Amino acid sequence: MTVALRPPEEVMRLDRMGCFHQSRLSFMRMLLRRLKAEDWTFDRPVFEIAADGTGRAVYSAHGPDRSYSLVAFSHDLPPEARSDRVIATAWDATFTLFDGVPDAEDLARLGANVPLQEAGRITDRELTLSRANRSVRLFDHVVDALSRGIQPDPVRIDAVGYLMRTTAVYGSGKFGAADRARIADRPECAAPFQVEMLTVWLIRAFVLDQVEAMAQARAPDRAVALDPELRRRFGIGNSTGLGMAPFLVHHPVLLDRWITARETALARVLEQAAPPDRIAAFIAARDAAARNVAAWRTDHPVQAAKLDGLRADMERLVAQPVTGWAALWEWGRTALSLEGQELLVSLLLEPWPELVDGLGATMCAEEDARFAIDGRMALDDLRGALCAVHGIEGCDGPARVWFTSADKLEPRLGEPDPALDPHAQPLATRRDAAALLAAMEGRTGDVAGFLLDHPEHRHTVRRVQIALRHPYAEIRDDLASTAMLPADMLRAKLSFFGAGRFDPRSDRWVRIEMFRGAPFPHEMADAGAEPWAGLPA
Repeated sequence: MTVALRPPEEVMRLDRMGCFHQSRLSFMRMLLRRLKAEDWTFDRPVFEIAADGTGRAVYSAHGPDRSYSLVAFSHDLPPEARSDRVIATAWDATFTLFDGVPDAEDLARLGANVPLQEAGRITDRELTLSRANRSVRLFDHVVDALSRGIQPDPVRIDAVGYLMRTTAVYGSGKFGAADRARIADRPECAAPFQVEMLTVWLIRAFVLDQVEAMAQARAPDRAVALDPELRRRFGIGNSTGLGMAPFLVHHPVLLDRWITARETALARVLEQAAPPDRIAAFIAARDAAARNVAAWRTDHPVQAAKLDGLRADMERLVAQPVTGWAALWEWGRTALSLEGQELLVSLLLEPWPELVDGLGATMCAEEDARFAIDGRMALDDLRGALCAVHGIEGCDGPARVWFTSADKLEPRLGEPDPALDPHAQPLATRRDAAALLAAMEGRTGDVAGFLLDHPEHRHTVRRVQIALRHPYAEIRDDLASTAMLPADMLRAKLSFFGAGRFDPRSDRWVRIEMFRGAPFPHEMADAGAEPWAGLPA
């Protein structure tokens, strides 16, 4: 039996993409599997944290060929200066991932620049730049409890899930950091976003060490360390806004590689029999997911309604007998909501590492080599491709415009205004396709001749030709429609990172948890072959 991949017109709709969940192919899990398989070691050569939490620290990760170091700076931030917005100029902590192990001269340079973030100057020895703010009430509660010799309240921990949340993790050349090309040929960096995920994982270690150090300084004779099981219940939070959404549009080939890997993994699993040991592994993952869904909280009305449906889905899934993967999947396609269906995709992959994990190597792309336009293509063929990809039958009602903000050069979404035209971004892909189709009305010939007369349509022609070769490259919705929810784009990308417990604060920004339940660097030597399933109870 050969199972066909789900068609892009089904998968690449935002209502479904906004229901994706982390899986074995998420980048956080790829990172921890590699660190474990290659026996990476970790140390903390610098840890200078004062009683008030200020200071600096260095966490180094040593692999087979090279080392990387998180350099952390913790600050005394007045409450009125604390903000998760991109326009903030001060943070509770700032970080960079250094290529190698920094010496005293490096630390002095970084100490003068990293706390300033984009206002500072970093070099190509730095791979990422990041900052984070405390979840103040939980942070203070944990320090206070440990200093009194007791463990913090698990209910309060689970209600928040993290002591700090990052508000940005910049890489790939931004603000002077190393370009992606500088590290792309390193095996440990080949998969997408590996240095960013390593940064966040090491930040988590720093934050938990920081609260323990603060408690110890406050009460040296009485303070205790966090219980290891309780410690692992802390993740790292993240606040992510509209600036992340255009990534999926700007990187169509990469998006195709991610979705293709996920759909291929699903198809491979559906071809398999269901022996008892694999069913047991599925049930364990399913039950952990059910506990996680039960603990997931949000106040956003759209996500709250989806969560209610997902909880009902999990009750149905737990009650459903597991006799075969294909039968379970066919049942789920009609019995479950989109949230439930996409969680079922992730759960079906869990028992099959030998079928799934290797696909991680296919999830990168050298996109520049695939962006050349084929000028020989007949316009009739281009028309057919446009209609196949976008189903041009008019667009979804009134339009908004994507533009770049003047202050931070960040993507924004607003109402049409001639003043925004110089700052507009080419993200209204379906409307651009409709405009191209209209411009071709009555014309014959080839693409090259058409673009000589209409060069303004080059980017749309390129996208359509890419989608012919890479079927999951294009989101099949109107990205400028007033009905479009940017949070769905954020959810899709963050699921591939490995994020969980999505909590939209509006339709344009979301809070998430990362690495909740994962081992810490000092625990990796004793971790299992799959160090973290990403589905903490």
